[in-house]
Amino acid sequence: MTFWIIVAVIAAAVLYAVFIYNKLVSTRQMSEEAWSGIDVQLKRRADLVPNLIETVKGYASHERGVFDEVTELRTRAQSVPPGDVEGRAKAETALSLGLGRLLAVAENYPELKASTNFLELQKELGNLESEIQMARRYYNGAVRNLNTMVQSFPSNLVASRFGFSKRVYFEIEEPGDRAVPKVSFQT
Repeated sequence: MTFWIIVAVIAAAVLYAVFIYNKLVSTRQMSEEAWSGIDVQLKRRADLVPNLIETVKGYASHERGVFDEVTELRTRAQSVPPGDVEGRAKAETALSLGLGRLLAVAENYPELKASTNFLELQKELGNLESEIQMARRYYNGAVRNLNTMVQSFPSNLVASRFGFSKRVYFEIEEPGDRAVPKVSFQT
């Protein structure tokens, strides 16, 4: 009788470990899928930047420094290795601030603010920023779930045994970078 109790306890422990392992795999996949969603939105924004620059450039050609800066920031953001969440967050924050300065330049040109092309680009950029924010929240939620499992007992035992590790949140680190530049396009 004791033998069967020991076998049942061992079988239950193994089944529980399998359950935890599968849950860890599932949460890791969710965080990878969530990162993919952020990556897609950031790529869409990076593709929009040259059109926005060219549109503003047509009206404000003497603002060359701002155009060069935003172009450089876009290049830096695209060159961050795919798995470097922290590096990508920093680069994308810098790009967002650069885009804010570019839009602030546009404020000085009433004919640009009235341009249909510019208004459409501005609207698309606003929509993309909202989608990036939603994707970032989803990613951070998936990372929170994974990190909780990696650190909680008893799932941390399975996680450490099979090489699951914590992920980094996609967040803004500099408090000054959290301030969104105020840009008004009212005439």
